[in-house]
Amino acid sequence: MAKLADLRKKNLELAKKAVRQSVSPDLFIINAANNIDELQKIINTLSKRLREWYSLYFPGLDKKIADHEVFVKLVLKEDKKALQKELKLADEMGFDFEKKDIEPILSMASIIADMGRESKLLEDYLEKTMKSYCPNLATLAGAGIGAKLLCEAGSLKRLAMMRSSTIQLLGAEKALFRHIKTGAKPPKYGYLLQHQLVQRAKPKDRGKAARAVADKIFLAVRVDYFKGKFIADKLLQELEVRFK
Repeated sequence: MAKLADLRKKNLELAKKAVRQSVSPDLFIINAANNIDELQKIINTLSKRLREWYSLYFPGLDKKIADHEVFVKLVLKEDKKALQKELKLADEMGFDFEKKDIEPILSMASIIADMGRESKLLEDYLEKTMKSYCPNLATLAGAGIGAKLLCEAGSLKRLAMMRSSTIQLLGAEKALFRHIKTGAKPPKYGYLLQHQLVQRAKPKDRGKAARAVADKIFLAVRVDYFKGKFIADKLLQELEVRFK
């Protein structure tokens, strides 16, 4: 019985150790990035609903302010008359809301603002974690794009084992399946379309730019995974010179 109890204790200790070792920065990054995406979707949806609701009271603000974050801040900052004066908007059509009708609108705006602050906190956390865990990827691709690539791959190890052509198309799976199924035009990029160098390139050259960026990310990720030196500044400079 004593031997059986010792064996059980040993197995339990090994199981606990395995669980602890299975929790890596990959999971922190993946969860943070997924939560940022979900928060942004909710913020965008609620902001559209807020605009529709507030436009019954003050339609001019929706026409004047396109940015959701600025719109929410203005709704919370001033009342209708103060906003009309500040933004130089003429008195216009709109229902006269009583205080009880305005309060739920302001409450909704406050919730959206809170979620925006939470999203920014997660973005800061994600950037710090990315720079600590995979500094070359974070610097070369940016924390946001780098995290999306890592999420799509499932881990830094899997991303490091991928070819540059596969990295180039991460995030373009739907377009790739459509190409295979229907013969539609094949995709040239996925998440890398958001990269500053790809954005700066002419539309006809964006596929070429995405391929070059993917090649450098391929090198950066492998260096990060095998704990090599910081080379992202050199890789980024080479890209800047090439697409100057």
